[in-house]
Amino acid sequence: MNLEVTNGGERIDVYLSKELDISRSKIQNLIKQEKILVNDKITSSNYKVKENDKITVNDDLDFDINVEPEDIDIDVVYEDDYLLIINKSSGMVVHPAPGNYTGTLVNALLYRFKKGATTNLRPGIVHRIDKDTSGVMVVAKDDKTLELLSDMIKEKKVKRTYWAIVDGIIPHATGTIDAPIGRDVNNREKMAVTDINSKDAITHFKVLKRFKDVNQTLIECNLDTGRTHQIRVHMAYIGYPIYNDPVYGKRKNNTSFGQFLHSKKIEFIHPVTGKEISIEVDLPKEFKEYLEQIDIQ
Repeated sequence: MNLEVTNGGERIDVYLSKELDISRSKIQNLIKQEKILVNDKITSSNYKVKENDKITVNDDLDFDINVEPEDIDIDVVYEDDYLLIINKSSGMVVHPAPGNYTGTLVNALLYRFKKGATTNLRPGIVHRIDKDTSGVMVVAKDDKTLELLSDMIKEKKVKRTYWAIVDGIIPHATGTIDAPIGRDVNNREKMAVTDINSKDAITHFKVLKRFKDVNQTLIECNLDTGRTHQIRVHMAYIGYPIYNDPVYGKRKNNTSFGQFLHSKKIEFIHPVTGKEISIEVDLPKEFKEYLEQIDIQ
């Protein structure tokens, strides 16, 4: 989350407390944790903001807010006593963040599990996918399962398969992108391939079909790591951005549908029962219709 100061003179903890409606002590703690930057630099609570200062607030923070249960329909494709797997629709935000506290997957889960309001913004969320990415996601029903699943993802014991349409014709059949990802130093709202404050990121892809008339390629991707915007950043980095991607794409959005990126399949051994779990979901209607359209041109 980015803010630009219009009226300077106040201490940053006072200024942000007013702007974000968060307690001053909370802001001070976040500054200590280096989760708030001023002009891309670490700051202190007694810093007095100046006009045109650019303040970056980490967008994954647990703010002092109550997240309310909401009766929102979600597509559950697997469920047992320990976890559930959903087919998230494109356009649904996974968890609340500043300015977006309602209509998210977390609101829907609180209602489904009959839980009251909470200040935990990610109850049961093992891994997230972007708002405009569709497809399978795992949700844990208890803290122990959440811990076990999170460890499995870190240890690369969960296989996630994505389908995407990218702009450009990829000439080779397969490829691996091994390039570290971190915050874009020129735009804190974006991620980028960079050596600065970055983490290892590895994406494997293979070509499923080429559509030369529209200069696009359908690909399948598997992740060794799970960095923010990983597939979107990596494909743009090698010159084949996800079609309709509003942040990393080459061209303006041509449809009301979000980026053409779909989490198609997830495979893992159940951390509690030992059962082999393999769940695959179909492409969204808009994705399928677009494929049919370009396939006959």
